[in-house]
Formats: sequence, structure tokens, C-alpha cells
Amino acid sequence: MDNGASSYRRFLEGDNAGMAELIREYKDGLALYLCSITRNICEAEELMEETFVRLAVNKPEYTGKSSFKTWLYTIGRNLAIDYVRRRKWIADIPVHECYKLTDEQDLEAIYIREEQKVELRSAMRKLKPDYQQVLWLIYFEEFSNAEAAVIMHKSKRQIENLLYRAKVKLKNELEKGGFRYEGL
Repeated sequence: MDNGASSYRRFLEGDNAGMAELIREYKDGLALYLCSITRNICEAEELMEETFVRLAVNKPEYTGKSSFKTWLYTIGRNLAIDYVRRRKWIADIPVHECYKLTDEQDLEAIYIREEQKVELRSAMRKLKPDYQQVLWLIYFEEFSNAEAAVIMHKSKRQIENLLYRAKVKLKNELEKGGFRYEGL
């Protein structure tokens, strides 16, 4: 799949299954990314839905200058920033409340991973919003530096500097809590 562009093209040509594919492919990652901006998973999910509604109703033109995923996340980011500007206050929902465990999974291993995620997310919340966003885009969403630069409206060099500083700050925050994360 070419990162969603063919599904979007099919949707524009009248095949609603194309939009369903896009939603299925990108909804979770987009919602979690938007949560790093809004700091509220419920609001992030609404903004994720609004992003797909905008695609369905307005049918903006995808030019192909960047990957489809980069283009989609940019639309979502712009909606989230507008929302945060209008909303003057920020509310937090702990990450551990956002995950549901099933009986079919190894609960102990999942619990340990979830605790690590909670600690990592807690440490990330202490960072500046730009640091949170760049870490999320690069490491969780696996965007390239160039794609993250497009989404965040920064140059590639600014992203590299921001990423370096964010990793140093995150490592310091994690070490303050006695946590060592080998991925940094």
C-alpha cells in the first residue's frame, strides 16, 4: 500500500471502502498523536474523527508532495492546535486509564509493559510540548525527520536539534524516577 494515497483516491472516485480503509489504518496512531497535543484522549479521539470528517466532506486535494500519512497527520495537528488555542485550559487523563486488558493475554507481561509506558508517558508530560510531539512522531509513529518537520512546520535541522534536546531531557526525567530506558 502506498501509505493511504490509493485508498483516498478510490474514496474520491466514489468507493466508500477507501475511507473505511483509511480510518482503520490511521485512527489509533492519529488519536494518540493528537493526545500529545491536547493532553486529553477523549478530545484527541474527537479531533481524530473531525480529521476524517474533513477528508470525507471537504475532500481536500492530496498533491503527493509528502507521504499520505504525513499529510493526514498535518491536517489533524492543525485541527488540534486550533482547538487548543480556542480552549485556554488543558486537562489530563492518565494513560493507564486508556488501556483495557483482556483475559486472553499474558497479564503479567502486559502489566509490566503498561507500567513502563505509564512511566515513559509521565516523564514525557514533563517535557515541553514540542519535545513531546517530536518524540511521539519519530519514535512512536515512526515518521522520518523530514516528515516530522513538515507536520510540525519546522526545518529538518530544527527537528534534529529538537529531537536531540528532547531525548536528553527525557532521559534526565526518566533517570530522576529511577527508570532506565535502553531505547534512548
